[in-house]
Amino acid sequence: MFRSLHMKLVLIMLLLITSLMTVVGTFMMTNITGFYIDEFYNQVDSVFGSSNPANAAFVNSLREEAAQTDGVHTIREMIEAKAGDLGLNSNTRNFYILDGRTGLFLDGSDDRKGFESLQTTPNLLTARGSIAAGESLVGAESDITANYMDVAIPISGGENAYIIYIYDNRSTVNDLNSQLFMIIVQALLVGLLISVLLSFLLSKTMIIPIERLTERAEQVAAGDFGSTITVESSDEIGILTTTFNDMAAVLEDTLEEVASERNKLDTLFLHMTDGVISFASDGAILTCNPAASQMLGREVSFYEYDALFGQEVPLQKVMSLQRPNFASRELTVGERILELYLAPVSDGEDGGVMAVMHDVTAQRKNEEMRKEFVANVSHELRTPLTNVRSYAETIRDMEDIPRDTENGFLDIIISETDRMTRIVQDLLTLSRLDSGRAEIKMVRFSLYEAIESVCRAVELEAQRRGHVLIRLYGETLPMIVGDRNRLEQVMMNVVGNSIKYTPDGGRIEVDAGIRGKNVWIDVSDNGIGIPQKDRERIFDRFYRVDKARSRESGGTGLGLSIAREIVLRHHGSIALTSHEGPGTTVRIVLPIRQKEEGVL
Repeated sequence: MFRSLHMKLVLIMLLLITSLMTVVGTFMMTNITGFYIDEFYNQVDSVFGSSNPANAAFVNSLREEAAQTDGVHTIREMIEAKAGDLGLNSNTRNFYILDGRTGLFLDGSDDRKGFESLQTTPNLLTARGSIAAGESLVGAESDITANYMDVAIPISGGENAYIIYIYDNRSTVNDLNSQLFMIIVQALLVGLLISVLLSFLLSKTMIIPIERLTERAEQVAAGDFGSTITVESSDEIGILTTTFNDMAAVLEDTLEEVASERNKLDTLFLHMTDGVISFASDGAILTCNPAASQMLGREVSFYEYDALFGQEVPLQKVMSLQRPNFASRELTVGERILELYLAPVSDGEDGGVMAVMHDVTAQRKNEEMRKEFVANVSHELRTPLTNVRSYAETIRDMEDIPRDTENGFLDIIISETDRMTRIVQDLLTLSRLDSGRAEIKMVRFSLYEAIESVCRAVELEAQRRGHVLIRLYGETLPMIVGDRNRLEQVMMNVVGNSIKYTPDGGRIEVDAGIRGKNVWIDVSDNGIGIPQKDRERIFDRFYRVDKARSRESGGTGLGLSIAREIVLRHHGSIALTSHEGPGTTVRIVLPIRQKEEGVL
């Protein structure tokens, strides 16, 4: 209850009024008491003080009367004559004439019993002590905390010594203070009532906008940025309300930007090809993307750091690194080759670790293929060069070589030279296709005429080997867009391979047709076929199923690679398809229309 700002304001107002009235009351009562004490001693001084010559005469008269035998009665009459100046009152202020040496009551405005009921005061003791010492020291010390006021004046004359003792019980002051206290209490009660009402009004004036701000802050915390608070004043609360509205608007825009960036990062994180895993300082997985699970071949969210990479690099060793240092390792997971990078998230001991994995399987395979390619090129060129050198040296060293033998050696040299020329030409063609510098002239032409032209060109070679060349396509084949010369080169290569690598007396079938927006061309034979282990690499450069037979037939091992590059430039595909019985079927798929005609 007292934690609310409303009650705190009410309590503050009550405490303020109470404290103020207490201070004011105490100050007034203290000052009134001091005023009456000062007034009491001023009145006594006005009668007995030595500063006034008249007072000195009066005191001398008292001393003269004190020297008389019955002087006490006269002294009483003289003091009663000064009753107005001394403020004597039988109810509150009386005077007593005492024996200066014994302190016994002799006479006064009150009776003996009244005097005896009084306590012996320091002023009275001071006066008696001065008489005993032969002096006339007045006892006139005031004490604001005492419940009385008094003064003791020694009067000596002849052998006699008296003390005129004036005593005030301060009942007037006490009554006045009591009335003043009641007035203060009444004023306090009224002030408290008014302060309560005003504090309620003030607190409502301040708290209602604050309550609205609180309610709106809760809405903003819950994600509701739609409404704003009405500004009803231009004071500090109004400025705070305006600032809060502006802050909510800026916060909404900022959160939208953060959400947008987070969505982008989440999308990137989910779909990036690199595997990313973040670990807490205890090794637990915080986040991971699907690529990480795919690379490691298991759901990594079920594991901790030690189970995944603990054998490669201990967690504490990675966390002890100072950024930007990192640890790297190469992992082999099944057929995958992964490059693993481990780095601390921060320089603190509780920052965690970030793991990033790159799949370098294709890169390693490409490196191996490049090495194999270089080795194959070197080998393919070295063999004909060796033959050329050998036969050339033989011709040079033999003095009487027969003409027929010499011509035979020269024919071999020319054949090997042509073979090197074909290898170099094929390599140049592949290089141009790889770099995009080979011109592909897109024109419309008849697919039927192109296939028929290829079949006519190889028909004699097929007959020479005893093959049967069967045409299964018809004249209904459509016009397509492409580089006719290049595509005829592809078909020539495929059909030529079937003729070369099918034993004599085989069967070669050429078929074509339409499927959707594409055309297809199948070349089938009943030869020895291609083993399953070699089917995936048949289109690789310099790859041969039967290397000895390929070289005997003059092949370079680049024909199918060139064919694939040309087909890909036409946005098509070339692949081996399923085949019943012995032999092989190669299917070429091409789009009927290209994206644009002209030179690519």
